[in-house]
Amino acid sequence: MSQSKIVLMAVTDAAIDKIKDMIVRGELGPGDRLPPEKELAARLGLSRSSMREAVKALEVIRVLDVRRGDGTYVTSLQPALLLEAISFVTDMHDDDSLLEIFGVRRVLESHATALAAQRASAEDVSDLEREIASLPEGADIETLVEHDLRFHRDIIALAGNTYLSGLLESLTSQTVRARVWRGLTESGAVERTLAEHRALTDAIAAGDAELAEALAIAHVSGVESWLRRAARS
Repeated sequence: MSQSKIVLMAVTDAAIDKIKDMIVRGELGPGDRLPPEKELAARLGLSRSSMREAVKALEVIRVLDVRRGDGTYVTSLQPALLLEAISFVTDMHDDDSLLEIFGVRRVLESHATALAAQRASAEDVSDLEREIASLPEGADIETLVEHDLRFHRDIIALAGNTYLSGLLESLTSQTVRARVWRGLTESGAVERTLAEHRALTDAIAAGDAELAEALAIAHVSGVESWLRRAARS
């Protein structure tokens, strides 16, 4: 890498840090519009070119939203939005890396499920039961996957931690392909998934955090086992 490129990266990183500092200190908040480029660059003691590169970088990771002809705004900064970059990164990896991602998901989702068992109300349990009942008999794989995503999203939301929910959402969305292929290559996918979902719901309804956590581990591990076999074949 040339010296000029290294210098440019360092200057851009400094610009990113200064904009981030404005957000952290509360000078800029979610939905706020940034001052015009020339004004902001002068205020922060930056060149307009380094400011422009910093804005591009922060747009990529969804901290800033550049609206052509309108201006640059701070995004909502919601965890799910900021964690979208993880989805891109995980999507670019091979089956071995996906197995590592499943390992992370197994740890986090089992913890979230245990929290859900401690926090869920009778109405929450009814919502989970309705989601299970909504899956039609003989559902195709795409319908099954959509149900599976909704079911797990609902449980994770019950944990009451938006950052945990956002992180799991970014990891889970990249497992769709693995789930689809599991369904296409193994018989009884609908029946097996429903049985596991009912068991999870029963544990949450009973407020049994330890059982809910163990069932969640087994549920995710089933997909891991399939993926490991598929990677070896």
